[in-house]
Amino acid sequence: MPNNLKSADTVIVNAGVHTLDPKQPSASTIVIANGRILAAGGNHLLGEHRGPRTRVHDAKGQTITPGLIDGHIHPIQGSEITVGVDFGPVSTFDGFLAVLRTEAARVLAENPAGWVRGWNLDYGIFEGRRISADLIEESVYGLPAYILLFDLHTALASRKALRLSGITGGRRFCDNSEIVVDDSGNPTGELRESTAYDLVGSTAPALSAAQAVERARELISCLSRTGITSGTIMDGDLASLDFIDNIDSTGSGLPVRLVSALEHRPGLTAEEARSYVLSKDRRGRRWRGGLVKLLLDGVIDTGTGWLYEPDTMGGGVKSFWPDPADYAATVKNYSDAGFQIATHAIGDRAIGAAIDAYVSAGVRSRRGAPHRIEHLECIADKDLARLSTAGITASMQPLHMQWRKADGSDSWSGRLGAERSKRAWRIRDVIDSGAPVALGSDWPVAQYDARIGMAWARLRRIPGRTDAHVFEPSQRLTALEALKGFSVWAAEAQGDHDQGRIRPGNKADLAIWADDPLLVSADELIDLPIESTWVDGETVFSRQE
Repeated sequence: MPNNLKSADTVIVNAGVHTLDPKQPSASTIVIANGRILAAGGNHLLGEHRGPRTRVHDAKGQTITPGLIDGHIHPIQGSEITVGVDFGPVSTFDGFLAVLRTEAARVLAENPAGWVRGWNLDYGIFEGRRISADLIEESVYGLPAYILLFDLHTALASRKALRLSGITGGRRFCDNSEIVVDDSGNPTGELRESTAYDLVGSTAPALSAAQAVERARELISCLSRTGITSGTIMDGDLASLDFIDNIDSTGSGLPVRLVSALEHRPGLTAEEARSYVLSKDRRGRRWRGGLVKLLLDGVIDTGTGWLYEPDTMGGGVKSFWPDPADYAATVKNYSDAGFQIATHAIGDRAIGAAIDAYVSAGVRSRRGAPHRIEHLECIADKDLARLSTAGITASMQPLHMQWRKADGSDSWSGRLGAERSKRAWRIRDVIDSGAPVALGSDWPVAQYDARIGMAWARLRRIPGRTDAHVFEPSQRLTALEALKGFSVWAAEAQGDHDQGRIRPGNKADLAIWADDPLLVSADELIDLPIESTWVDGETVFSRQE
């Protein structure tokens, strides 16, 4: 080996590599040293960089892409709330009650004082009924029951769960959260937004600290099995950072990189905000902070998405912040402190208000990462142009469309009406406008498997169902765009320019596929095996082990 060339820790040979580096789009060999890409190119690199301790990995013709990055995920919160029954497969009201009865009977047999828990419930199963405890009392046999709907913006609690949580009527909150009450002021069991439903969640039995760490470690490990090497956590507080650091610094550590947000909600004290600012530069081996998450609205389905014009039921007229000027001031304070800002904004007016605040405060963090807006389910034309001009990242989740119905009878479409529903998840329009885009899952709201997310981005229908309705076909992405949305674009959204591409100097985070994800159909993509996942040049998952 020539003296001027560095020997490698690992050389991967005989691969079909999509580098996503425009200077060298393809390669057959990847050279790795000290956890980073040393070179990518042809077969000659093995001879040039092979040393006495170099490990040679024969990819045997398999396809390699940069490791996948989930631009919006909740693995820590998800490990705490995905307890009990996963109601995702349930599609009818009668089916919902049947599953509840089975689970309640199981709980009664094991512990008469136990709780019935569940998550991932679709609004559509109520079929026009008002969400209320009365609907489930008989099926849960009077037990305390706590069920989260799929979007994590609404929960249903039984009467006993309400009593145990001290909920006897309405209550004022600092944000737009709500304990829904009937005409007599009695709680119905419907709890909108987390400040309200956390009253019940904090009363329900919790995992021990050791159990919580182990469960979170297991769930995060599941991400690497699907080719994910990095993700942006869109919730958290200082305790969450401690929790992540505990996982990262014990055992085998984190198998994926994490950027973890601190969530600032209305009512956070000045002292708490100062402690957030002081934590900006916290980091560990495979995680870091420096991101603040704010919410400007709720969701379309419950009338809490903030819209320029009221929805068909008169909702959508309120910001999550009682005074939106306080939101803008909070953005300015954190931006001045050097943070990157992420804002949950689903309705068109919320999106517009987020753009206003960012433009006023400056659209980039001190690290150079553009501020970002999460979800953007219904964006107006005027704001699409402003998003592009400002260079604000649109962080979107195409697989959230799975709860829509072809005839528009779902709660999301019904609330918006036919005309506004046509502006749903305008990912193609955002890309064509020139605005930066990142794609993600929002797990546990939707499946964390990025292959499913990429398939939805390409198809805008149920993968594997060629007869399924296609929503807004003009908004479909190409295979390459979908891959970029879950890799290099998501990395740039985090401000991490040494991830998402296979090029010299970048972190050696890789996904090795059984076949080429850019050539297989989107319907086949969801079942395309990930052979192995690499972080820092080391295998964190192998299908053969």
